[in-house]
This record gives sequence, C-alpha cells and structure tokens, in this order.
Amino acid sequence: MVATRTALVTGASSGIGEAVARALVARGWKVYGTSRNPDAVARPIPGVEYLALDLTDDASIVACAKAAGDVDVLVNNAGESQSGPLEELPMDAIDRLFRTNVFGAVRLTQLLLPGMRARRYGRVVMIGSMLASFPLAHRSSYVAAKAAIRGFATAARREVSPFGIGVTTVEPGSIATGIGERRTHYLQDGSPYTADYNTMIEHLDANERGGITADTVAQTVLKAIDADKPKVLYAVGSNAPLVFALRRIAPRGLVEKIVSRKHGLS
Repeated sequence: MVATRTALVTGASSGIGEAVARALVARGWKVYGTSRNPDAVARPIPGVEYLALDLTDDASIVACAKAAGDVDVLVNNAGESQSGPLEELPMDAIDRLFRTNVFGAVRLTQLLLPGMRARRYGRVVMIGSMLASFPLAHRSSYVAAKAAIRGFATAARREVSPFGIGVTTVEPGSIATGIGERRTHYLQDGSPYTADYNTMIEHLDANERGGITADTVAQTVLKAIDADKPKVLYAVGSNAPLVFALRRIAPRGLVEKIVSRKHGLS
C-alpha cells in the first residue's frame, strides 16, 4: 500500500468519525470529513477538509461525492441513534433513520465505487453496531438499520473484491462518545412500555459511559483499512471476543436473555 491515500469519513465532527479522521490525518493522508453544517464544526481537525453532507438528500450526496473526487477509502460513519417501542415509533422517524443510516451510505458508496474500481484499489468501511448481532428491546429501528448496512456490505464484498476493493463492517459495542445525549427518543405519554423503556435507557447510558473510547474504535477501523483482505466483520468493545464466541455456541434464547439482563430487563 502506498503511504498516502485519500479518505472520506462521514460524520467527522464528533465521536468515531472525528477519531478516524484525526488518525488518518496523523498518517499524512488527505482527509475529507463530512458534516451537515461544516461551518459549525465545534472542533475542526487541522488537515481535514470538511464537506457538507445531508444523507437524507440525494442531491447533497451527489455533490459531496463530486467534491471529494477520487477517494481511496470511504468510512460510512454518520448516523442517528434512535430508540422507542416498536408500537410507538412514528413511520416518518423510521424512514428518516433508514435514509440516514442505510440508504445515504449505500448511495455514497455507489457513487465512489466506480473510481475505486478503475484504480483497482479501495476500502469501504461501514460503522455498524454490536446491537445488529445482539438485538435489544426498544431499539428495533436502530438494530434493523445497522443489520441492513452490514447486509449490504457482506453481500457486496464478493462483487468488488476482484477489483482490489475491500468492504467490511466494524461493529463497536458500548462507546463513551456522549451519543446518548444526541439519541432520539419516541415514547408516548402514558405508554405501557414506560417502565421497561426507562430502565433500558438508564442501563444503556451507563454502559456507554463506561464503554471504550472513540480512539479505540478508530484503531480497529485502521486495522480494517490496512488489511490486504479485510475480514467481513470487526467487533470491538463490550468483551466482543467472548460474547461472539458465546453467540456461536449458546442457544439464541439464552443470548437474548443475557443481552436483556445487561440492560436491566427480565
């Protein structure tokens, strides 16, 4: 691999995206980071060129891809964290979540793949979540979106690998990025799910406060980028090696019960 590459990291204004962009700049790479409003980025990283991107707007996605030009590495990180009982999730909220977390990332990938294929090199990293592998009550829309993006990545791997392109998913567990403060909540007044929902959120927020850092996830992303043949999935945090081993050998019902109990649910 040559020393200098060009990367596009979506959602680079905070959290994992910011950590990945900073790590790539430290390597001397040309790095584009995206934000809905680049002028409002609170902690701009020296060496990162910020591009406007609204993943719910196709014209914005096309403009971003055009502005970035030839990109060697795409890290699809931007997204929304959403919670709520399935019965009470507004359809427009689910639609927005999938446009942001899935369809926008897929569209951006489609636009950048031809250049990667022509240059016979590329890396596409989808930032997923371990919740896609270990579903949690009251997070159905988020779980489904992360499972969908992993499905796109897993199925597309064989399509593009003959052209020197590696596609992979990084699934973090609990991360201490303050994402809980930005999570969207949907719970109706007087909801019969209130007690369980509040218990789950309390434990979820506590787990995240004690979770791994964004820099730790960024190092896993770099590992995926550097691999000659990236693995289909990289999991990091929340005792990933142990829990994935348990998932392979334990009955599904037992694993679901363990996940629930970790979040205060019976």
